[in-house]
Amino acid sequence: MSEDPIVVEALQKRFRIGLTRKEVHAVKGVSFRVREGEIFGFLGPNGAGKTTTIKMLTGLIRPSAGEGRVFGHRVPSATAMKNVGFLPENPYIYPFLTPTEFVELSGQLSGLRGQFLRKRTREVLDKVGVLYAADRPARRLSKGMLQRTAFAAALVADPKLLILDEPMSGLDPIGRKEVKDLILEERTNGRTIIFSTHILGDVETMCDRVVILRMGNVVVQGKLDELLKRDSKRVGIVVAHASEKLAEYCRSRQWPLEEAGGRLRVEVSNSKHVGELLHQAHLDGADVEEVVTHSESLEDLFVREAIGTKKGEGTGTTTRTD
Repeated sequence: MSEDPIVVEALQKRFRIGLTRKEVHAVKGVSFRVREGEIFGFLGPNGAGKTTTIKMLTGLIRPSAGEGRVFGHRVPSATAMKNVGFLPENPYIYPFLTPTEFVELSGQLSGLRGQFLRKRTREVLDKVGVLYAADRPARRLSKGMLQRTAFAAALVADPKLLILDEPMSGLDPIGRKEVKDLILEERTNGRTIIFSTHILGDVETMCDRVVILRMGNVVVQGKLDELLKRDSKRVGIVVAHASEKLAEYCRSRQWPLEEAGGRLRVEVSNSKHVGELLHQAHLDGADVEEVVTHSESLEDLFVREAIGTKKGEGTGTTTRTD
């Protein structure tokens, strides 16, 4: 069995900054794998270590400790990068070059030449929606158009793996949807994709698996559908004409509740408690108006684990293996 496209084991990066050469530990022993043919979400708040990790994987900076491998080659690796298309967080396109010239330059750096390169350049510019401005100087392009041009450059050499750092940055809602569709299409074409983003809704609808970093550490990783099907589901029940006795019963069970407008809203955590509360409401003679299940969203998970809450501050690691 061939090795996964990306394997990261205890990867670390330390920097020394300022006149005092103070050491900053940006990445602290990060480990994860990206499997062939999947879309992998790489998440975390600002300063979590996402871009630093990506820079190590692409050979832009060297790890301080640990190991990263791309297609079995230890990074930094020029050999591995032949099969990688990279879109940086803030791509720089020379202002006097056109999208055609920039993408052709990127193709030449990947070994493409001649008529094939010219044809491939037009194909990827068309795919990302910039062909109509292919001969316009980059200084006249919008931020979103520059982002699309950089995406085309990442695709031009037909890579097996796409590493995308904030690929939706600078795009309007229509542009975001088009890039999302493009990422899904590239996965259908057999590419493996890892991307970082702050747009959690995009991750929730697109990704197979995710890693969430916090302060240089992995705090969550696993299959997205499994991470969001844990015992954190909540059921909200609204009861009308409830007596104080029923409210006291809920308080004794330490179920969160709200009383407003003659109604009692109670939140319980599992089906056993739902049946118990409904039984008590029936004995109380109250009317059950609503029973609604609230599944945990990726935003809930992110806020709890990556930002931290008062309950444990999200210091543990949540992992789902498969």
